Amino acid sequence: MRNPIFDYDDGDFIYQTSGNMGIDSDGDLHMRMGDNMSMDMDTGELHFNSGWRNDDEDDDF
Repeated sequence: MRNPIFDYDDGDFIYQTSGNMGIDSDGDLHMRMGDNMSMDMDTGELHFNSGWRNDDEDDDF
């Protein structure tokens, strides 16, 4: 299981659903734009966050 990503702009947590997508605690869909940035797919706003898990890292299983 992946750790939640903290969204500094909203104070919410983003829960990663795939390598480039996640959903926050308000139910908004986010798309990864960089290591520490995502775009809210509902509003189009850019959000700064604590960082997405890199796809290059090994999984625990």
